[in-house]
Amino acid sequence: MSAQKILIVRVSSLGDVVHNMPAVTDILRRHPGAQIDWLVEESFADLVQLVSGVRRAIPFSLRRWRKRLFSAANWREIGAFRRALAAEKYDLVIDCQGLIKTAWVASWARGPLVGLGNRTDGAGYEWPVRFFYDQRVPIEARTHVVERTRQLVAAALGDPKPQPTDEIDFGLDTRRAALAIAQLGLNLPVPYVVFVHATSREDKQWPEASWIELGQALVRRGASLVLPWGSEAERATSERLAQIFGAAAIVPPKLSLPAVVGLIDGAAATVGVDTGLVHIAAALKRPTVELYNFATAWRTGGYWSPNVVNLGTAGRPPTLQEVKAALAGFGLL
Repeated sequence: MSAQKILIVRVSSLGDVVHNMPAVTDILRRHPGAQIDWLVEESFADLVQLVSGVRRAIPFSLRRWRKRLFSAANWREIGAFRRALAAEKYDLVIDCQGLIKTAWVASWARGPLVGLGNRTDGAGYEWPVRFFYDQRVPIEARTHVVERTRQLVAAALGDPKPQPTDEIDFGLDTRRAALAIAQLGLNLPVPYVVFVHATSREDKQWPEASWIELGQALVRRGASLVLPWGSEAERATSERLAQIFGAAAIVPPKLSLPAVVGLIDGAAATVGVDTGLVHIAAALKRPTVELYNFATAWRTGGYWSPNVVNLGTAGRPPTLQEVKAALAGFGLL
């Protein structure tokens, strides 16, 4: 299929948005003239706009709209959004998320709508979406989230099925990201290691005592530590850890996602739990240690670069010794 205008629909969450990025590069390899728009939750739009080949990141505001269901202004905004979306005629609309909310909003766009035909292991999928789609693409149950989207998009375009051994390129513009972090004027001593200790789920966390011992070992070897945060609770944790590490630790202000990309791209390594910032590090193919407390690394962990190390599984969380060994492999310990 020679599609000139394509709308990608993947609105959330941060990690899933990151894992959707290689599909853009895949499209442009076979369809270099394609114009690709991406419908995404407004909080992630600046990140999607960093993806080379994305013409427009279209902000979707469902989270905000849900909080104001009885506001007339809210419904006027929704109506304006719907009209603006329908103003563009697409050759293909691809819902990469498979939820009722995403299929519903994707159906507002003008163009044939393609989506997932089934649920894959561990991924969100809501069966009523089949009634929205003009074409449904079945995917094998045990499929990595990156491969799931790549296969869906390839099938929608009539392209050969991509292979896990193919080069995977997330397309993030690191020059623009470097500018975003530089504009903040942070003093980031080199080398520095980013600690991503925060996650929305308590059962994904790594023990604070392990973070402390790991950080102290890195400081003894001359590294600085940067502890980003996204909420006040996370900021409190970052500041508490920084007090223990002393002058070698930096707690930055709350960062935009482009600034986060710049921060991580400049790091000697990133260590973190299974969350969006760590998936950004893996997407950049920078030295990354991903910490898993569940048997989900096969589904979300980075496999496209030897710089990405996945540790831990269900019933056997990562040990401090394993993390130190991984960082030793990067020449940091």
